[in-house]
Amino acid sequence: MAKPMKRAIVVPILIILNAAVFVLWYIQGPQSAIMTDDFLVSWDGLMAGRWWTLVTSVFSHNWWLHIFVNMFVLNSFGTLLEHVLGHWRFLAFYIVAGIMASLTHALVSNYYLHTPDVRALGASGSIAGLVWVFSLLFPKEKILLFGILPMPAILGALAFVGLDLWGLSAQAAGGGLPLGHGAHLGGALAGILFYVFHLRKYVRRD
Repeated sequence: MAKPMKRAIVVPILIILNAAVFVLWYIQGPQSAIMTDDFLVSWDGLMAGRWWTLVTSVFSHNWWLHIFVNMFVLNSFGTLLEHVLGHWRFLAFYIVAGIMASLTHALVSNYYLHTPDVRALGASGSIAGLVWVFSLLFPKEKILLFGILPMPAILGALAFVGLDLWGLSAQAAGGGLPLGHGAHLGGALAGILFYVFHLRKYVRRD
């Protein structure tokens, strides 16, 4: 008989922390210096010495749809991956992926988009990393692209990377949507590296 899946501990805590910062945005207000200085990441902010924003921005959302989508995807992929990876390894990867996503956003904004003052927030980078770890562990598992189109996980992950590359190119040309494509790509890269250099040797293949 298969063992029942252990109850996730880290994922609910992450969701609670994100919700707490979301509430803090509404209490403090969008113009609050505490929130804009300490919970948004940018190249200029990092150069000013606010290195903690590499982490705090990962738990920061100030729009209800943004946090809803991110927490829904975190719960969907994270619950399974926490069971597969274990609590501490899952948490460590989530934080490292978030830091890499924040740093990538800052680097891309400064050196590619030439807008070092552009600030970012959200868990999307860490979640992009989770999606890639899931897709590499279970490449044929069906996922719903944008919650609508079913496809193998690995194709869905590649499609998101393609969309982010296109979006980043559009931003460089002066258009595009106000999304952190650089952060998404940084998180995705973290997921790929984590799998290639750490998880792959543990994967059992039939």
